[in-house]
Amino acid sequence: MSMEPLVTIIIPALNEEQTIGSCLEKVKTGCVNNNISYEIIIADSSTDATTDIARSYGAHIIHPKKRGYGNAYLCAFPHAQGEIIVIGDADDTYDFRLIPDLIKPILEGKADMVIGSRLKGTILPGSMPWLHQYIGNPLLTLLLNFTFHSHFSDTHSGMRAIRRDALRRLSLHTGGMEFASEMLIEAAKKGLVVEEIPITYYPRKGPSKLHSFADGWRHVRFILIVRPLRFLIVPGLLFILLGFSLMIGIGLVKSVELQGLHSFILGDILVLGGLQFLLSGVVMKSYSVTHQLDECGPWFSQILQYPTLEKMLFVGILFMILGFASGMYILSQWISVSGPLSQITNAVLALSSVIVGLELIFTALHVSMMLLQNEREGCT
Repeated sequence: MSMEPLVTIIIPALNEEQTIGSCLEKVKTGCVNNNISYEIIIADSSTDATTDIARSYGAHIIHPKKRGYGNAYLCAFPHAQGEIIVIGDADDTYDFRLIPDLIKPILEGKADMVIGSRLKGTILPGSMPWLHQYIGNPLLTLLLNFTFHSHFSDTHSGMRAIRRDALRRLSLHTGGMEFASEMLIEAAKKGLVVEEIPITYYPRKGPSKLHSFADGWRHVRFILIVRPLRFLIVPGLLFILLGFSLMIGIGLVKSVELQGLHSFILGDILVLGGLQFLLSGVVMKSYSVTHQLDECGPWFSQILQYPTLEKMLFVGILFMILGFASGMYILSQWISVSGPLSQITNAVLALSSVIVGLELIFTALHVSMMLLQNEREGCT
């Protein structure tokens, strides 16, 4: 192997003694037969013989401080010396003899990054559960493409190649399985040219380490955190508008205490639910900005100002005072009036005012704590 390898192959491993030798043998075959200089880095967290087998193939072993798919790569990337980084799993589900095909578009200057697409290629029987093949992967891919205006076919393929200088442009932070999504999201945001080649996906030996619903949720959660606008903030604003329209319309057209009471309460529920959507989106966006998962942007930078948060806190306190004052008025009426008391609408508004105040107060406090923990230059 050359002292200055063309390709660095990074493979995370967790107790893969059954398959690591086969993977590295395929790496050797694919690179040596095509005169490709290479190095192998194993990000190893194993307790079995995986480490010894990998060393016998000349692999450089590193030990991430934290377990996790993303943590393994984040630990390994700084050690890579090759012009092109190839990543893949240690369970022998990917054929590393395809490394020449994977890096070809990069060498030809056609791409910054190449993905081995299983969904465009062949998924052998027993290699992928039907839930992943026909529901999970297609839906998660569709969600990512819709959110970031990309055109990937298999966003969770673990076999990829990327130019080292292009990799340095990506801001990667996540330590779990959502790292696969983060890498493509960053590639889309940074304008990398990404190509896909069809590959064959093979059955793995031994039990899978994937957790279908938990890992799937991590991907969805990450997308929501990075881009809450269309999923939370916009729907929240629409719910608030619809709720206010319903409440005001009922108040003007009908007697709220009679026929329109139920519709009035429904409108109030829409307002409160919409506000919760809106403020949850603000909190998620604050998290993504303060943890460097997304850019702040000019409009959100106005929100991430301590004076703005202090005003939000003050408004929340006013809403709570108004709600409690209205509640005390209703209580005094109940004490002083001997007959039936018709204050349902006022009671609903008083309760809603207190809830709105609490939501505003705790949102302001939550965002302020995130800013104190990790202030982002240009946004605070």
